[in-house]
Parts: sequence; C-alpha cells; structure tokens
Amino acid sequence: MAIIRANGSEFEVEQSGEGPHLVLLHSLLTDRGSFAPVVPALSRIRRVTLVSLPGFGATATVGSSDPGIEDYADRIADLLGALGGAADVVGNGFGGFIALALAARHGARLGRLVLADTGATFPEAGRAPFRAMADAVERSGMAAILDGAVRRIFPEAYLAAHPEAIAERKRVLLQASAAQFAVACRALSRVDLRDALPRISNRTLVVVGALDAATPPALARELEASIPGARLVEIPGCGHCPALEQPEAFLAAVLPFLEEERRGGRPEEP
Repeated sequence: MAIIRANGSEFEVEQSGEGPHLVLLHSLLTDRGSFAPVVPALSRIRRVTLVSLPGFGATATVGSSDPGIEDYADRIADLLGALGGAADVVGNGFGGFIALALAARHGARLGRLVLADTGATFPEAGRAPFRAMADAVERSGMAAILDGAVRRIFPEAYLAAHPEAIAERKRVLLQASAAQFAVACRALSRVDLRDALPRISNRTLVVVGALDAATPPALARELEASIPGARLVEIPGCGHCPALEQPEAFLAAVLPFLEEERRGGRPEEP
C-alpha cells in the first residue's frame, strides 16, 4: 500500500508494473482487492494503480456531506493529474459510474475507458435498494447489509460452488466505513449521467456480466448505444464483478482493447 497526495488529498493505492498508466476503480460492494485476479496480466502491459475510492480505506473523503458522483470524479481527476499523462481507466459498478463522470468532465486526462457492470442512471426500482442500504447501515452498521450485498455481487450458482466467497466478501464489507458507504449509496441513488454520454470522446469498452442483478445488462446496452463508438462485451453466467468472478473472460475482453493502440489497429471482435 502507498499514499499518493494530490491537490491536498490523500489516495490509498497499490501500484505494480511498467508502461502507460492504468487506473482501476472498484465497486461499492468490494474494495480495490477485487481486481487482484487480473492485476498480474494487466501489470505486464501497464503501470497499474489500484485505488481505494474516496471515503474507502485510507483515501480522503470528497469533502462534501452529500456529494454526487461528479464530486467523486473530480477527486479522482486530481489523482490522474498526479500520475502524469493520460491514464486508461477501468471502473466497476460504483467505480464505473465515477469513471463515466470522469470521462464526461475530464476526458483529456483519460486514454481508454472500460466500464464494467455500470450504467448512466438507475430506474426507480434500482435506486430504492441504495436508499435502503444507506438507511440500514446508518442505523445498524455494515453488518446489517452483508447477506443482501453478497448476493448483489455474485449469482446464487457461483455462491453455491464457492461458499468461501461469502465469508471473504463479508470480511471486506465489514471494514468499510458505514458513514461513507451510506454517502456513496445516496450518490448512486441520485446519479443520472445520460445527457453526458454523447459527449464522451474516449474510446470505450463496456463489459457486463449477463447475470448481474445490481447493474443489469440493460444499463450496459444503454451505454453502448449512447457513447459514440462504444463496444459491448457480455460475459455469460457472470455477476457484478467479472474481474473477481471470471477473471479470464474479463481479461479476454479487456486486454485486446487496451493493446489496440500499440498494435495500431482495432481489436478483434470477441
């Protein structure tokens, strides 16, 4: 673990590899360690920076008592500035919403954009669980949402085959700040970035697990349809965190996209 200071804020990061910068932004229901299965492969072609999002781990909060996703994006833009040069960015879930706002507001600081299991907004049925989780953790702490949260990350079939994943994800969630988790939940319950999508000029890959219950494939298809030139890869049998659940399939989608510029052509269709 290391601390990077940028514009008066501190960011808890892990870094590995050499090459152009690649910044990974985690989901609300995980931590930066959720990318661990794919870091060895990514760090062979990039300088990989795993970030604890604002308010998580030792990273400073965004400063506002009721921030929007845009506030998180502005804070991550400070980190990108400290890294120097345009960085490719991968965001999963909450981190994907932040990456999307980052591209809309600070696109010149980004290279390529990978949006994994995320969207531009939620229908009302998707907003309600975030408000409920915020209320629950404020009343009773992170333990109040553990069972439901694990099932938002993984499909039931995966949990049946990997019962150890339940204890591991609960352990990670219990380390989160209940107050900051609630703040992030409320930001997600309000987010609406649809108007910004046509203005995004970064090359964009959208990845989604076909069984994602938290940010279902319909939200990913909206991104593909609305971001100019975006491509979509849907991973069969996968839930909300493909880098954690199906790392080989995730890498099969992402590596050709990231290496396209180095080869001088478009990636092959998966």
